[in-house]
Amino acid sequence: MEVKKVLNNNVVIALHSELDEVILTGKGIGFGKKEGDPVDESGAEKFFVLNNEQEQEQYKQLLIEVDESFIGCMNECMTILENRFQLQLHEHIHVALTDHLYYAVHRIKQGMEIRNPFLQETELAYPAEYQAARDLLFHVETCTGISMPEGEIGFVALHIHTALTQRPLQELNEHTRLVSGLVEHIEETLEVSMNTKNLDHQRLLRHLHQTLERIQREDYGDEPDSLKNVLKYEYPLCYNLSWKLIKMMQQALKKPVPESEVVYLTLHLQRLSRKHK
Repeated sequence: MEVKKVLNNNVVIALHSELDEVILTGKGIGFGKKEGDPVDESGAEKFFVLNNEQEQEQYKQLLIEVDESFIGCMNECMTILENRFQLQLHEHIHVALTDHLYYAVHRIKQGMEIRNPFLQETELAYPAEYQAARDLLFHVETCTGISMPEGEIGFVALHIHTALTQRPLQELNEHTRLVSGLVEHIEETLEVSMNTKNLDHQRLLRHLHQTLERIQREDYGDEPDSLKNVLKYEYPLCYNLSWKLIKMMQQALKKPVPESEVVYLTLHLQRLSRKHK
């Protein structure tokens, strides 16, 4: 490979014979280099390709703005995540997470408050990613000397889940907001207050997130009509609430929701309602 452009001492853009333009990051990999010089891939801590041209330009610009020590910290973060989950993460997270955390640190330095109203929902929906995000932010704190607010754990957890599943971050954010709205409607209708430490509440929240994922994949199950009819007469309040929630999902996702979902939702809601009587 040969150097196309040196962004700083630790980052170079190189021309690869098969992959075209690649980004190499590593301590001192760009030091003393100029365009056309050979560069050895083995000397790089990270080697990745950004096939999306918009992301490629965004990352190049970001590397110019961000100080070299922070880039090194983010490379370490990527290694931590890949070792933790035993897989190579999609290159998109290099751009998205570096961008997010760099500007988060910048806002904290300026004394700006970072709030995350969906923190508990995120922790329950993606527990492995949430714990990984917590550990990752501890490393960022060590690198920067900046104390990261708890709300950042939820934001970083969504970035990690996106990298693991290749689901769009926008979709995850929309689902999190939708679940929050569904929970609010449940609380109003059943006159309960959701407690995320309660096992039944946790099961309901996880079920809602999993339902949205299945709908997005158009993974529809069978419809147990006999059980549905029993629940309709035994638990009319929870049954009708389930249909209301399904309509809210359909309206938000612009996709059909299988009628079988009314059975599972009614059972969850009835268990929740019974515990509060």
